Amino acid sequence: MVLHFYPRDNTPGCTREGQAFRDHHAEFEELGAIILGVSRDSVRTHENFRAKNRFPFDLLSDSDETVCNLYGVIKEKNMYGRRVMGIERSTFLIGRDDGILHRIPFPGTWCVPADGGAGGAGPAQARSI
Repeated sequence: MVLHFYPRDNTPGCTREGQAFRDHHAEFEELGAIILGVSRDSVRTHENFRAKNRFPFDLLSDSDETVCNLYGVIKEKNMYGRRVMGIERSTFLIGRDDGILHRIPFPGTWCVPADGGAGGAGPAQARSI
């Protein structure tokens, strides 16, 4: 399983990341991996975000931060000079035994550039683990 945590639906970076997962979804399926996205947004916001971008994977709402805290992705951030707590963009590869095989923290997220160039990892990395 590929579990990716992202800060917020409908923001430029999170949209690009989701679209990268969408564009490589078939490759992950070939490896037997499912993709799940997680943020603190509501179920309704997720439904709209997923439909708008034609994501073939589910988005999970973690409004109470239970799952985020289990994976340690709630971090202090600087937003326009204010310190706030928020999700640090992170991707986890989870093995069949539910163990974490690999964690890709920001800025080395799983966001695969459209041209396949540097800046992220992709299905090939999952294949090698």
